[in-house]
Amino acid sequence: MVLLLEQSQQKIRELKDLIFELSESLNLPKLKEEAEKLNRLSQENGFWDDAQQSQVVLTALKEHNELIDSFEELTTTHASISELLELAIEADDESLTDEIMTSIHNLEDAAAELKITLLLSGQYDQNNAIVSIHPGAGGTEAQDWAQMLYRMYCRFAERRGYKLKVLDYLDGDEAGIKSVTVLIEGRYAYGYLKSEGGVHRLVRVSPFDSSGRRHTSFTSVEVLPEFNDNLTIKLNEEDLRIEAHRASGAGGQHVNKTDSAIRITHIPTGIVVGCQNERSQLQNKEVALKMLKSKLMEIKEREQLEKIDDIKGVKLNIEWGAQIRSYVFMPYTLVKDHRTGCETGDISKVMDGGLDDFINAYLAWNAQEKSQK
Repeated sequence: MVLLLEQSQQKIRELKDLIFELSESLNLPKLKEEAEKLNRLSQENGFWDDAQQSQVVLTALKEHNELIDSFEELTTTHASISELLELAIEADDESLTDEIMTSIHNLEDAAAELKITLLLSGQYDQNNAIVSIHPGAGGTEAQDWAQMLYRMYCRFAERRGYKLKVLDYLDGDEAGIKSVTVLIEGRYAYGYLKSEGGVHRLVRVSPFDSSGRRHTSFTSVEVLPEFNDNLTIKLNEEDLRIEAHRASGAGGQHVNKTDSAIRITHIPTGIVVGCQNERSQLQNKEVALKMLKSKLMEIKEREQLEKIDDIKGVKLNIEWGAQIRSYVFMPYTLVKDHRTGCETGDISKVMDGGLDDFINAYLAWNAQEKSQK
């Protein structure tokens, strides 16, 4: 027990250093100053005259105050544990060891959570996420892999308490899916899931191969932030090919009964979006147009283009060499992210939505990449 108390002292010192780093990252004096300005602004006469702008101010104020409160709670908790630890050591009281160890573990989790929140500082990180999954070449095997990834993201959303809404769903020929697009709603949904964008590679013994041979399959995942309804992008009608069709898959009571599903092709870029979840063709068209605008805006900002018309069609090769992550089921179990080097042998946990380690590693890697530019 005495040894555990001494180890706890070392942990407390490490946490003090981490809290100092978080303070530097937060720039606490500036954060408090900005919060005070926002607070004064919210109390000015006529603040509610512009409902949209007032909501922006209140959201920013809430976020500032949450960061300040989280940090101050960390420092207060750290001081309390330090004091209790010193008393336990001075009094040679080992009965407090379990309480101290538990408190330190909780403090470590809280500090790690705040660190991740600070990494989620991108302009759209707090937005909802639009996730699209498309299998590569390989027929049923690739389509089954696409469905496995779809389930993985459904489970991730469930674990996070996010809402998931199917926007477009196309069944596979024999099994799996040809494509699926879902809206994942929740704070920081895009910030967390942006790490998933890219090609995912699967290696396993295919259940569709009677000879029991090992197969490699590829599926692409696209993640976009959902922009609000005030997104000002003008689309030329002549640039759009709009097609109505019958919905496919888990889309509700109207599936396969009416031609209410909509697919829109943006002719200049070749971008295709679709929606089948809403009850009417008009509603599906509105959602699909919103998805198209989000996709065009994301490409424009990622490629640092001056205007939407500058976007050229870019085809992603869903094949070997393009993958961001590999999932190996056979001859051993391994999930490895090729950008960060993060890996685990617990493939069942990952496929059940346990993506936190990969997401956290990506956020840290991405921040480091940006700092070096």
